[in-house]
Amino acid sequence: MMFDSDAARRQALSIRDPAADGHFVYAVLTTGVFCRPSCAARPARPENLRFFSTTAAAAAAGYRACKRCRPNEPAKPQREAALVARACRMIEQADTPPTLDDLAAEAGVSPFHFHRLFRRIAGVTPRAYAAAHRADRTRASLDQNGSVTHALYAAGFGSSGRFYAAAPALLGMTPSAYRARGAGETIQFATGPASLGQVLVGITAQGICAILLGDDPALLEADLRTRFTRAHIDPAPEAVATLLADVVALVDDPRAGHDLPLDVRGTAFQRRVWEALQAIPPGQTLSYGALAIQLGMPRAVRAVASACAANAVAVAIPCHRVIGATGALTGYRWGIARKQALLARERPEKN
Repeated sequence: MMFDSDAARRQALSIRDPAADGHFVYAVLTTGVFCRPSCAARPARPENLRFFSTTAAAAAAGYRACKRCRPNEPAKPQREAALVARACRMIEQADTPPTLDDLAAEAGVSPFHFHRLFRRIAGVTPRAYAAAHRADRTRASLDQNGSVTHALYAAGFGSSGRFYAAAPALLGMTPSAYRARGAGETIQFATGPASLGQVLVGITAQGICAILLGDDPALLEADLRTRFTRAHIDPAPEAVATLLADVVALVDDPRAGHDLPLDVRGTAFQRRVWEALQAIPPGQTLSYGALAIQLGMPRAVRAVASACAANAVAVAIPCHRVIGATGALTGYRWGIARKQALLARERPEKN
């Protein structure tokens, strides 16, 4: 068993090993205080240390709990997770989203500290979480009642004007279009050849909603229709011609960057991952794990990979720049060969 000897416990104390927390506590004769192994207090002399298997045993021996590491309470990660969970419940139960100051005051910390803590644990900012929850409430109300009026009050909007102004950001479309499961939404598309095969570009009134790569235009069209099941989809080569040419140029030279108008729709978490993908410079790669760490969610590797896979606008949102932990080119929806070719094109040219 780990930490079952004084030597192992002293080693854990020397590095303030958080893995030792919960296995034992140590007490200091000169202060009369007992602490977690990870406590940041000044190290005690070895001859003044006493070890106990439980906090109850330390307290029974006459020692009092450290006010800094609070060993008789849940561990810091658990306390922080509980604090964020309470804030999430506060957001969910409020008629209107609480302010950052209100959430921080309830948590008993500064707004700056609370914002960083919430984003690190929840993966999104308090504001983004509130927006996502409001979107969920709006969708649920439309699903259950079909009434836009009921939905706007259920989501906490005081007026229909504010609701309709916010609805596209909440739902990705108008309330009436969502209520009809996307029916009435129009997507125009065109396909054309590029150096990596065929490219399909789909556009809405807001911008490009799909850039699909493949070998067969018919299969690309089927993929588009699967992604947007209830939308009205029409071939429109002339309407899409300019954007198709720009996308083909981007596929041929992904180093060049783009200013394409995108209409991407996803959850708050997916959008955050996609924003991070767009920040990876051409010629560089990140592993899924490194991207998860960069986002402050080291354990969310699978969720990050799923968000990358949900990306519907190839190259413009460069999910091809994310690779496996071993450097292997894994997990590209449009084929490993295309991923390899895109990365090769982005490498700096040798003089």
